[in-house]
Amino acid sequence: MRKWTVELRKALFAHAVLIGFPTIVFYWMRQEGWSVTGLHLLIATFYVISGLMLLVESTSAIARRFATDDYKLERNRFRRFYYRFKDRLGLGGARQPYPKLPVPRCSFLLAAYLPNEQEIILETLEHILLNVQRPPDGFEVVLAYNTPHDLAIEEDLRRLAQLYPELKLLRVEGSRSKAENLNAAFELVTGEITCILDADHHPATDCLFRAWHWIEQGYDVVQGRSIIRNHRESLLTQTIAVEFEMIYGIVHSAKSFLTDSSIFGGSNGYWRTEVLKQIRFNPVMLTEDIDASMRTLLRGYRILHDRSIISTELAPVDLKSFWFQRKRWAQGWLEVALKYQRQLWNSDKLSLVQKAFWIYLLYYCEFYSLVAIQIIPIVLSLSLSDGTIPDSLNRYLWFSTLISFIGGVYQTLATAKVAQVRYPIYYYINHVLLLVPYIFFKNIIAIVAIYDHVRGHSSWLVTPRGKQPYYISNLQKATVPPSTSSVLNSTKS
Repeated sequence: MRKWTVELRKALFAHAVLIGFPTIVFYWMRQEGWSVTGLHLLIATFYVISGLMLLVESTSAIARRFATDDYKLERNRFRRFYYRFKDRLGLGGARQPYPKLPVPRCSFLLAAYLPNEQEIILETLEHILLNVQRPPDGFEVVLAYNTPHDLAIEEDLRRLAQLYPELKLLRVEGSRSKAENLNAAFELVTGEITCILDADHHPATDCLFRAWHWIEQGYDVVQGRSIIRNHRESLLTQTIAVEFEMIYGIVHSAKSFLTDSSIFGGSNGYWRTEVLKQIRFNPVMLTEDIDASMRTLLRGYRILHDRSIISTELAPVDLKSFWFQRKRWAQGWLEVALKYQRQLWNSDKLSLVQKAFWIYLLYYCEFYSLVAIQIIPIVLSLSLSDGTIPDSLNRYLWFSTLISFIGGVYQTLATAKVAQVRYPIYYYINHVLLLVPYIFFKNIIAIVAIYDHVRGHSSWLVTPRGKQPYYISNLQKATVPPSTSSVLNSTKS
């Protein structure tokens, strides 16, 4: 409760400064005879650009989804022509890739903080070991974990490793972060490809074959698509589920297609192992994945996003978990933006289009909350000074508002079209109805993240996984000595 009180105070103070101070300045400018019309136009244009980006990205994502090799079997002449045209353009997003060379030996590398994830780790490990298609030379699963004290689950893990020899366990003593766990495990990894996963991620059966399709063609990192599997729990998890379909099915997919560049999102990412061992992860960064993405691109390596490579994960189940997770993301992105701005602009490894993409992604999106909120002080200053908005400007303001709203609705409809999971239609209706308050709430979080960064606060709170249904593993089904049964029973209780 105390943490919530502190966060509320920070939010109120930050907004009081961001709204109150500009209102006084704009009011003074009005009293001195200065016009704030230019600022009005600037902020309105900011909204217009955001809305247009939503339209462009969504249209691109829709176009990629329905390309097919089977257009010759289509009876409708118009659709046959449409598919052939898209196939000529290379828009083959929905096709099953078939690599020309055999998939080499692969490694799955999982990082876990076991006190928080001991209820889900067995299920994740067995999902990988039993469901993922194996390359001819097989794969290995490396679990790098940290824990402040011994846990009963560790005995379960050791027995699981006896059942599955391809499972390797590494307890990283002294580790306090995911980055440290991953870095410590690189010495154990033997695969040519390494897939990094969080402890709650369940990758699809064909994930390695789809990733190899791109790595074989010269890409160094392939980022897959994350979808929410606990979406039925609450309105919050439903909203996050639709949002994730937007992020991975629309936004990242479109940007990757339009700029031939993307990000590593922290999980469900497939690396050339030799590249991964060069890049490593910085444990002092709040978003070690985005930091690694930036260093990867600046060294001339290539990252691609493929939304057909699926992995499911767990969404935060309450507002507190959601708040601290998104605040860390926002502050982490800001850290990366400030750290690499000069290197990004001066890089000879990135094209002009890719630089524009990253400038938009790092700066425009990060500072959106600060700029968007300035419409409130401008309106307040006009009200206090009995000012009026010229008709021509007023029409442009309405246009900017309309294009932003249309962009959000259009993106929601596009998401429903390309979604990997066939969510009920009311998920999307709720998302549209909650669009404005949800964005407003995330903007509040982003502003608090900027406030924390300015004050030098950069704490990392682990996102709780919430209560999970009890999972009966093959370990528990197997015949085990009586001494181990007591350990399993204590874990179950």
